[in-house]
Amino acid sequence: MAATMADVARIAGVSKKTVSNFFNGYPYMRDETRQRIEAAIEQLNYKVNISARNLSSGRTGSIGLAVPELAHPYFAELSQAVVSAAQRRGLNVLVEVTDGKRTRELDVLNGTGGRSVDGIIFEPIALSPDDIRDATTAIPLILIGDRVHEGRFDFVAVANEAGAHDATAHLLSSGRRRIVALGMEDSEEPTAAAGRYRGYLRALEEAGVRCDPRLLVGPIPWNRTAGADAVARLIDEGVEFDAVFGLNDALALGAMSQLQRRGLGVPQDVAVVGFDNVDEGRFSSPALTTIESGREWIAQKAVELLAQRLASPEESMGTTLLMAGHRLVERDSV
Repeated sequence: MAATMADVARIAGVSKKTVSNFFNGYPYMRDETRQRIEAAIEQLNYKVNISARNLSSGRTGSIGLAVPELAHPYFAELSQAVVSAAQRRGLNVLVEVTDGKRTRELDVLNGTGGRSVDGIIFEPIALSPDDIRDATTAIPLILIGDRVHEGRFDFVAVANEAGAHDATAHLLSSGRRRIVALGMEDSEEPTAAAGRYRGYLRALEEAGVRCDPRLLVGPIPWNRTAGADAVARLIDEGVEFDAVFGLNDALALGAMSQLQRRGLGVPQDVAVVGFDNVDEGRFSSPALTTIESGREWIAQKAVELLAQRLASPEESMGTTLLMAGHRLVERDSV
């Protein structure tokens, strides 16, 4: 016999109304209560009667998730986290890949892509602040990720500068002084590369270490191949370095592979740190030290915010800014 909402309430030790509030995105629920309900849903494998709920609410029961790509480990794992968080609330997720192209991202932002969803969770990487300001979408939209666009939509963001500062400071504390900033971007734009570069520079300044321009590599694609190729060029050009900060894990993993191919030990000769804590880093050899950027939390909060907007049509758009926590995950590459 299928579990009911009453069963969820009984296991969680709350009222049926509280469980209903959970599914409808009630914003004033204590974290402890929310966690008990989620645990009960998982224990009972409870499924919301989506068809009945949608008939009564006039909604589709589906939300959109727009990301630059799925082949990249970070976006693949983020997408899975969003799907899991949405399913716990009885929401289907339609995933759209934008390839990081401005025209496709504008389609998402302005509701011209032909999709039929109740709201969208969206990670843009090519849009400008003006694009965000001029958006014409008519459905709730939650922005997530690295490019912080405040004041137009709810945004759940990665702590780029603070995380990069801590990654660089960790390398400095281990005695490294010639640290490559792999994937940096010297820009005033609100990009991940620029924010993480600022964190890198701040850590060097605090330690009294001069920034050598030869160690600044970027802009380059944030993938393994670019990381490996960039490190190969540094070695071939005779640039001395004792550490690499890959501004994401893919760059760091590519760099580590190239270092080992060239006969350099990690971390004996060159220490390596990444950013994002993708699952692959746990299984590299050596295991990759990295910054946990709050991917699961971002997914949960984005779905939670979207559910709140869907439950209150009169407040379908908001300007809440939430910043994910971060922490250093120490492994064997430093």
